Amino acid sequence: MELPLTWKKPKKVFVNSMSDLFHENVRMEYVGSCFNTMLKGNHHVYQILTKRPETMADFSKLFKNYFGDVIPPHIWMGTSVENADFKWRIDALRQVKCYTRFLSIEPLLGHMGKLDLTDIDWVIIGGESGANFRPVNKEWITDIIKQCKKQSVAIFFKQWGGLRPKSGGRTLDGKTYDQYPKIQNVENVLKEVEYDEKEFAKFSKLKIKQKTRQILEI
Repeated sequence: MELPLTWKKPKKVFVNSMSDLFHENVRMEYVGSCFNTMLKGNHHVYQILTKRPETMADFSKLFKNYFGDVIPPHIWMGTSVENADFKWRIDALRQVKCYTRFLSIEPLLGHMGKLDLTDIDWVIIGGESGANFRPVNKEWITDIIKQCKKQSVAIFFKQWGGLRPKSGGRTLDGKTYDQYPKIQNVENVLKEVEYDEKEFAKFSKLKIKQKTRQILEI
């Protein structure tokens, strides 16, 4: 859990490349412990990607109430949006109380249509890879890039995809898109908060009960 604290050189850390930190079977206090490490090791940048942005938003409210502020800029909060059917996740991501938000439109499996990128700082675009990969359409990619440029959102074109991730390369019309979001410079006072996993568990359960009670009253 605290391995990043031993790394002296700043890194970009993809926290859960083959998992989802906000899966329904993950305890909120465990998530809290992960974030406590990220607060202490704030010389790194952490990328957290989920397919459950609504749960991420709920956690961010717990985070703010417990730690006393929103999730700081060096922790990037993102959601996957594979095609137009999942654009609702973008609205859910906007509800996350944080400074830096990103979309992973990878694998891109269809035309996205119009995108509202308000309060989104970064968009990753990429085709699918693997034995049964589904080819990506160039027009889908260029349309997203145009919308990102129009809305001043950083673009990272990761891959065309294919049998292997590097099969098709990552240039588009001879150009490489390697942009990253600008990290706001704010004082990180949250790392001074003493985190207690058991206390956070009690705190989380209490807040969840209060929310459930409010919903039932409505």
